[in-house]
Amino acid sequence: MSTAQPFDARQDLDDAPRTGERQRPKDAATLILTRGTSGSTEVLLGRRAPGHVFMASKWVFPGGRIERADFTAASATDLPHQDAARLAHEGNARRARALALAAVRETFEETGLMLAEPAPAASVAGPWREFRAVGALPDLAALSYVARAITPPGRTRRFDARFFMADADALLHPEPTAGSGELDEIAWLPLAEARALDLPAITRFVLGEVAERLIQPGRPLPFVRMVRGTHHVEHQD
Repeated sequence: MSTAQPFDARQDLDDAPRTGERQRPKDAATLILTRGTSGSTEVLLGRRAPGHVFMASKWVFPGGRIERADFTAASATDLPHQDAARLAHEGNARRARALALAAVRETFEETGLMLAEPAPAASVAGPWREFRAVGALPDLAALSYVARAITPPGRTRRFDARFFMADADALLHPEPTAGSGELDEIAWLPLAEARALDLPAITRFVLGEVAERLIQPGRPLPFVRMVRGTHHVEHQD
């Protein structure tokens, strides 16, 4: 039986009220970490601190904007070919790889978890030095590209967010730390419990997508965006 739910357009508008500001969406990436079997899957979520301008106190997946260092950072492995091709079709191959690296970096910064493989230790400038300092490089082959969503226009923050999924077996260690403090609580939660939290509409929608992909990994990729004032969910093979 399908566990997917329709996208809640009304809640999405309530999550980020319209301010009238005009800005282009910024490229961003999110990582959904899962662990356990399909019958008892847990997902990693964090609660955003109350002082945030955008999505304050909401439970979300770790993630954030792409940064310049993500375009040049080394990795132990490459994205799976099909996912790399999908992302490249949206922009270019260089940006596709940078988005995947951004998801890994943001997850480390917010939770302390490294989706990485052991590698020779070396120093490197920028936000990736922690990986190299402990002898690790990002493991992009562990990622699956599972969804895309663009924040509606007129909001204080707008993102063109790509959602990636990975199994916790690919982490260097299994439990999160305090991270950067952007998330004031971080927890592994069963899927059913996670859905009962105060979630943004897109997070709730993607949780349903995660549940579906545990059963049917090759399902079409959903793309959520607003077109002429109306939310649309397109599915891309």
